Amino acid sequence: MTNKSAYQILLKVFQPRGWLTTLICWQLLLLPTEALISSKYYSYRSPSFDGIGKIYMGREISNVMGHQGAGWLERTDRSTEEQPQKMVKALALKPAHVVADVGSGTGYITKLLATQVPKGRVVAIDVQPEMLELLRQRIQREKSSNIEPRLGQEQSPKLAVTSIDLALMVDTYHEFSYPREMMIGIVSALKPGGRVVLAEYRGEDPRVFIKPRHKTTQQQMRREMEAVGLKWQKTERTLPQQHLMFFTKK
Repeated sequence: MTNKSAYQILLKVFQPRGWLTTLICWQLLLLPTEALISSKYYSYRSPSFDGIGKIYMGREISNVMGHQGAGWLERTDRSTEEQPQKMVKALALKPAHVVADVGSGTGYITKLLATQVPKGRVVAIDVQPEMLELLRQRIQREKSSNIEPRLGQEQSPKLAVTSIDLALMVDTYHEFSYPREMMIGIVSALKPGGRVVLAEYRGEDPRVFIKPRHKTTQQQMRREMEAVGLKWQKTERTLPQQHLMFFTKK
């Protein structure tokens, strides 16, 4: 819907005869186009400093860390701050597993996953072509043979049905601009017995110094995963700052 057509609809609905009603129509027109359309799952408000103003199940979706922040993903102290080796070990992957690293970025986590599935593969998904280019450079540099870069979309991970054993999202889910649509695609891609794992900074802990919209609570994540047909299995508490939450199909 264009702004022009939206305004025409408002004129028909309100049939303005005075300056006040016309002003109301123009104010409505200034809202995001999506806000002019009734949405079952999303609402809109003025964005927070680290959010986009789009609300899903009571949570404001955070803004996205662009490819310009790739250096932060590769920071030298990340291995001690987040201890990703512990996270990967907790996944208990089998050699032939197919793993989707959703929001793979530069491939920092992808490379760790790839070592655990020598007979399988890691599908590294990102919506930013620039991130995937950095990943391809890593693959070439490290001569990895079981990593498949894939360009996703805001509303789709571009995964085939029943094609993966595990989907991992590390500090990524809170940035999905269409979390429900993305998760429905991920859930449909799970093989029987497949799992979804979220690593998210703990929103309940004020000692975790991360922007508010880039942290999530375990309660909120369980609600959102249950809404797309997933069942909470367990939460590992081995990581210094992040929840590591495991889900399976209901």
